[in-house]
Amino acid sequence: MTLLSATDLTRVYPIRVGLRRRKLPLFAVSEVSFSIAPARTLAVVGESGCGKSTLARMITLLERPTSGTITLDGKPADPSDSATRRAVQMVFQDPYGSLNPRCTVAEILEEPLTIAGTPAAERRAAALAMMHRVGLRPDQAARYPHMFSGGQRQRIAIARALMLRPRIVVADEPVSALDVSVRAQVLNLLLDLQDEFGQAYLFISHDLSVVRHIADAVLVMYLGRVVEQAPRQALFDHPRHPYTRALLAATPGLRGTHVTETVRGEPPSPLAPPSGCAYHTRCPHATAICRQERPLLRALEGGQVACHHAEAVA
Repeated sequence: MTLLSATDLTRVYPIRVGLRRRKLPLFAVSEVSFSIAPARTLAVVGESGCGKSTLARMITLLERPTSGTITLDGKPADPSDSATRRAVQMVFQDPYGSLNPRCTVAEILEEPLTIAGTPAAERRAAALAMMHRVGLRPDQAARYPHMFSGGQRQRIAIARALMLRPRIVVADEPVSALDVSVRAQVLNLLLDLQDEFGQAYLFISHDLSVVRHIADAVLVMYLGRVVEQAPRQALFDHPRHPYTRALLAATPGLRGTHVTETVRGEPPSPLAPPSGCAYHTRCPHATAICRQERPLLRALEGGQVACHHAEAVA
């Protein structure tokens, strides 16, 4: 069963550059497709600037795609439909910047219910119940965000995202700003809440050790495009794209993988992407066809990969 499906999502920003302010198209996301089933987690990984956060904003309907479609339960997602907006909620990267410093925890958690028209008595009871569920005490309801630690603030952010019982939660780097010990607690909390409420996660991260702990499937992005997509274990055991292999090799403390891969230089500018495969300027396996022809996603051993030489380099 498919809960959410994205088909050929593309987001283009017109950017003005140079002294003459010449307008150029910046393809932040290009032709990205995936699907998520209920109670499952799809992780999206890649370097900074690869389009992960732009993809997250489109899925949460904060931005409209330039082209492509998003469907929820087989129906087009409509930003003007309150039921659609309730079904998709977001946990932001910065647990402090995403919370109103002038509101108490109770007010922050009650706000979504207020907008939804829930009676006042029910709002307070629901807020206190959710605080208990994420490991916060009822007597902390009158406190303000600055009075909590980073891990506690992220618990508040998670609680707020779950107040309307969404079917999909988009988590954009939800643990990157936390200490390692707190990070593990928040990740385990997300898994426990998924078991209890059954929502799907779109989990945005650059940390593959975190992804290995929480994801069911992984989508790897490079310069706005998907270069590999596979079930979690298959991707970690047998990564097919050179970029995926380089990410795994560069992740410190990732046990159980024996991938050795090097990556050269810096990512190219999205305003002037290379011809052919966008990764060929950094790939040690690149040949003439990589410079001339962009590889399309193709099925390979249970996953998908966009690489001309996937069989040879794996």
